[in-house]
Amino acid sequence: MIVKIITFFLIGMAVLAMFGKLRMPKVGKRDDKSLGPVSKCKHCGSYKIGKGPCPCQKKG
Repeated sequence: MIVKIITFFLIGMAVLAMFGKLRMPKVGKRDDKSLGPVSKCKHCGSYKIGKGPCPCQKKG
């Protein structure tokens, strides 16, 4: 009985995954150009969000 429930669950998840790929085929295909003008911190190398300083440079 439990094996049958697990089998139906896995089949249902596979069907949902197939429909998800049909609706949104370009979700996983990103490159650095799709992020727009993004700058990196010169000290730690992490991406800076906004115009303020990087969190590694903030004191306090």
